[in-house]
Amino acid sequence: MKLGILSCNLKCYSTRRLREAAEQRGHKVKVLNTTKFAIDLAEGDPDLYFRQKQLSHYDAVLPRIGASITYFGTAVVRQFEQMDIFSANSSAGISNSRDKLRSMQILSRHHIGMPQTTFVRDKKDVLPAIERIGGAPVVIKLLEGTQGIGVLLAETVKSAEAIIELLQSQRQNVLVQKFVAESKGRDIRAFVVGDRVVAAMRRVAQGQEFRSNVHRGGVTEAVVLDETYCETAVRAAQILGLRVAGVDMLEGKRGPQIMEVNSSPGLEGIERCTQLDIAGAIIDYIAAQVDFPEIDLRQRLTVSRGYGVTEIHVPEGSEYIGKTVSESGLRDKDINVLTLHRGTTVIPNPRSDRCLEAGDRLLCFGKLELMRDLIPRKTNRKRRQKVRVLPELPVAEEVQGDADGAETST
Repeated sequence: MKLGILSCNLKCYSTRRLREAAEQRGHKVKVLNTTKFAIDLAEGDPDLYFRQKQLSHYDAVLPRIGASITYFGTAVVRQFEQMDIFSANSSAGISNSRDKLRSMQILSRHHIGMPQTTFVRDKKDVLPAIERIGGAPVVIKLLEGTQGIGVLLAETVKSAEAIIELLQSQRQNVLVQKFVAESKGRDIRAFVVGDRVVAAMRRVAQGQEFRSNVHRGGVTEAVVLDETYCETAVRAAQILGLRVAGVDMLEGKRGPQIMEVNSSPGLEGIERCTQLDIAGAIIDYIAAQVDFPEIDLRQRLTVSRGYGVTEIHVPEGSEYIGKTVSESGLRDKDINVLTLHRGTTVIPNPRSDRCLEAGDRLLCFGKLELMRDLIPRKTNRKRRQKVRVLPELPVAEEVQGDADGAETST
């Protein structure tokens, strides 16, 4: 395999380790400075130039895109994708994870734990938004901060309001999150490669510092995660479109709470903490994908005329409840069930004898015309109303209704 590592820093620990791991396995590898590419576009012929020369053939690339070059870096990765060269992380996945608001928006529609989060622009909306997530203390984050930079803890509503006002005056966009008190100063970093967690560590802040990042002086310890934490980390990475990711989670009372998903996680801290060859696991995964590449269903299946992918819900009272996938008759209608989502559980390629239950969601591929009839009409979702309880007032007069239903006073 010939591998290109897209990195602007040839001497950093992560880049060096990845290069060493690839060479130890007999692969050809070259570190390519992401900013030295030129993107050429022509009808039916996407191409890349590196240092003014046409790029030679590569089997795969491993992006290590820094926050300062996100736009150009993702454009380069996207060009590799158009040239049918496997990328360990997709351009869309990198873009999704780099913006904290976008990543939380995408994850919020799925059954994945996360701290209550709010995003406002108008100064008048700040106090009501903080009240909706439970009041102070709150965590305030810059949308594109990294390594704990731009993460602040506001102990009171007044201090939160002042911090947000100051940041917004500097044209900074900020998120406000509920402070998970039981996890103060601690979090979990799970390193996801493909469909598994290859290593995990707990980071513990020191002294009065509430940020547990290693760059902020946090102390690390290796941990073995249970199935719930592993499944949450893998699903979060996959939903955002990442195959290699560092998933940061808080240990909440209700289980794992996703804090952030990093598309270019550092290797130094977690390799030294766990004593595991994480760089080797990444290289082995990429080599396996080059030999047997995955296909992006969204790009490939929907090009068949009249066919596509959609999600069919099984609501209460549905005729499918209690029937097996085979008995549902979907296959007779040329509809194939690719994945069954049941609560937080994902069942790929469900067996024909699996019974369907109310609330199931079926990701299906088939004739769009037939599937369209199976999708219920959208209804306005009832919003949760937050009721404010007012103190009882003394009754001044009794109100009764007359025979016609009109109110009269006595």
